[in-house]
Amino acid sequence: MGVVTIRPRYRELARVVKGEFPDADVSGFVGRKASFEIEINGQLVFSKLELGGFPYEDDVMEVIQKAHEGKPLTKITKSQAPCVIM
Repeated sequence: MGVVTIRPRYRELARVVKGEFPDADVSGFVGRKASFEIEINGQLVFSKLELGGFPYEDDVMEVIQKAHEGKPLTKITKSQAPCVIM
């Protein structure tokens, strides 16, 4: 059995966010196993624990754009295919 890490997914998403929103404060930490959650200004907008997969980059960027414009944030309700470890 191989070891799967989400760090590359976090790093890639952080790179994309900083590329579009250079002033964004992006941080991450290792949390609960199988979790991948995104909070914006303290509001949970995505949870892999709830949806079973990783977020689509476009959905994340859309929510960040709303935050940038001062609009109300909406929770991301779809995810990519579930991550399966064999």
